[in-house]
Amino acid sequence: MPKTIQQSVTLPATAARLYEMYFTPECHAAITGTPVTITPGPGSPFLALNGMIFGTMLYAVPARLIVHSWRSDHWSAEDIDSIVVLSFWPAGDSARIELVHVNVADHDVQGVSEGWEKYYWRPWREYPERGVSRREE
Repeated sequence: MPKTIQQSVTLPATAARLYEMYFTPECHAAITGTPVTITPGPGSPFLALNGMIFGTMLYAVPARLIVHSWRSDHWSAEDIDSIVVLSFWPAGDSARIELVHVNVADHDVQGVSEGWEKYYWRPWREYPERGVSRREE
C-alpha cells in the first residue's frame, strides 16, 4: 500500500525566491549537485539526480505551489507514480516549504524520506553559504 510523506522545512530565502530557485535549472542543479530538467509549464518533464527521479509537471502557482508527478528509476512497473506537492509559506526573510509526497512505493518510503533531507533540504539550507550569488546562477 503506497504511503504519504509529510515534511516541513524553513529556509533562508523568501517564498518567491525558493520557488524561483526550484524552477531555475542552474540553481536547482547547484542545490542537488546534479543536472536537472524542469520548467513550470503543465506537461513539462521533470528529471533530477542524474535521472534517478523523474516525472511531469502538473500545476504551479508562482511563489506558492508546485505539483508534479514523481517516480524513482528503481521502482517497478507495478509501482504507481507518486505526486509531490510543495507549498511555500512566507516567514519574514525566510520561508517554510510544506511537502506532501503521496503514493510513495512501500519499499522506498525510508529512502525517499531521507532523500528529501539529503538531496534537497540540507543542501538548500547551505546553498547561500556556498557563496553563489544570484548573478552566478
